[in-house]
Amino acid sequence: MLTLAAFLVTLAVLIVVHEYGHFIAARWCGVKVLRFAIGFGQPIYTRTFGKDATEFVVAAFPLGGYVKMLDEREAPVAEADLDRSYNRQNVWKRSAIVVAGPLANLLLAIILYWMLFLVGVTDMKPWLGQVPANSPAAIASMRSGELITRIGDTKVSSWQEVRWNMLQQALKRGTVVVEATSGYNESHLHHIDLSQLRSADFDEDVLEKIGLTPAKPEMPARVGEILPDSAAQRGGLQVGDTIKTIDGMPITDWDALIQVIRVSPGKPLLMQIERQGQNIKLHVTPRAIQENAGMIGRIDAGYVMSDSEKAQYLIDVKYPPIKALGHAITKTWDTSAFSLKALASMVAGNMSWKGVSGPVTIATIAGQTAHIGWKAFIGFLALVSVSLGVLNLLPVPVLDGGHLMYHMVEILRGAPLSERTMEYGQRVGLTMLGLLMTVALYNDIVRFLAS
Repeated sequence: MLTLAAFLVTLAVLIVVHEYGHFIAARWCGVKVLRFAIGFGQPIYTRTFGKDATEFVVAAFPLGGYVKMLDEREAPVAEADLDRSYNRQNVWKRSAIVVAGPLANLLLAIILYWMLFLVGVTDMKPWLGQVPANSPAAIASMRSGELITRIGDTKVSSWQEVRWNMLQQALKRGTVVVEATSGYNESHLHHIDLSQLRSADFDEDVLEKIGLTPAKPEMPARVGEILPDSAAQRGGLQVGDTIKTIDGMPITDWDALIQVIRVSPGKPLLMQIERQGQNIKLHVTPRAIQENAGMIGRIDAGYVMSDSEKAQYLIDVKYPPIKALGHAITKTWDTSAFSLKALASMVAGNMSWKGVSGPVTIATIAGQTAHIGWKAFIGFLALVSVSLGVLNLLPVPVLDGGHLMYHMVEILRGAPLSERTMEYGQRVGLTMLGLLMTVALYNDIVRFLAS
């Protein structure tokens, strides 16, 4: 239910913001708006509002929306309303109305990123974990325990910044200079060769292919928190307990504990624990929950980092209002540019089309981020908003960018394109959009069957 709710919220916010951009621009340009629709198909809610009696519609199929404006090409227009018809506006006003939708999505992304940078986002410090042998990072002499401080010309202070900057460098397929410090604060420059990356490597975690993985703190099997009415609570576990064995098998750390619990849904487990210097035996039965195609076990207990561990491994990325706004604008710009570069790489065959996602993947990630917390969900919403804005600006007929392309041609030639030319363009655009949607749905199905 949370996944469904998160998906519907994502669609509602992105579509309403996009269409409101068109709507408000049309109003500012003096164009009469007849309908503001969210979704397609059978209307399930209708209301009329405003001096122009604009019809607000929520339809049954929520994947999209539209703003219908007064236009002589679609229906006869009363003499009194001719000057408010879309087709009677000059090309600059029509262009402004077209581009306002994608710009509204990009503005939404800036606002959302600004909120995140204001309240602060907790991330891992870029400590390097195990470096696989023969990986590009290993060949460049990178070692476990180094702290990455710079990638190319960009300073980095969190693992997310490392991931983002390395992903951009990976698209270039060149050599990137990575600066890192060792435990003795000695600075090292590593030249990582990314030219051998294949397009298939982008279907997985590119950083792992490069050999960069985050260092994990040592987490003993110590219970830090227990949810109410959980399997852990019913079994008698308490905060501070250290689990030593399960069914006689030694438990060395928290990961080992999780692995045993996951493969034991509904199975009573005999745990030997240490509590305030005493050894105690308890029976804990993990509850069975559905995950993908199978069942896993959970006891709803968690590990909590100590203050010293937090100081060593975590960092709060937070800025004052003006600086946060600057970072939000830069983040939106960089994400937009990266989206275009990734698309260009796909077209050129340097990057797999498996990265294209459809509604199923979007719904899944919306649910996952909502489960993590509101900050993760806001970040996801900002990312999808950027993607929607950039996608709609592509010069493909039927998209906003295609209409903008028509208007630019009109400016250059001094006259609009013929109806026949635009109709042909619409057919080409619909074909291209249909192919893209087919690829996206195919990738969704493959991911679902593989999960």
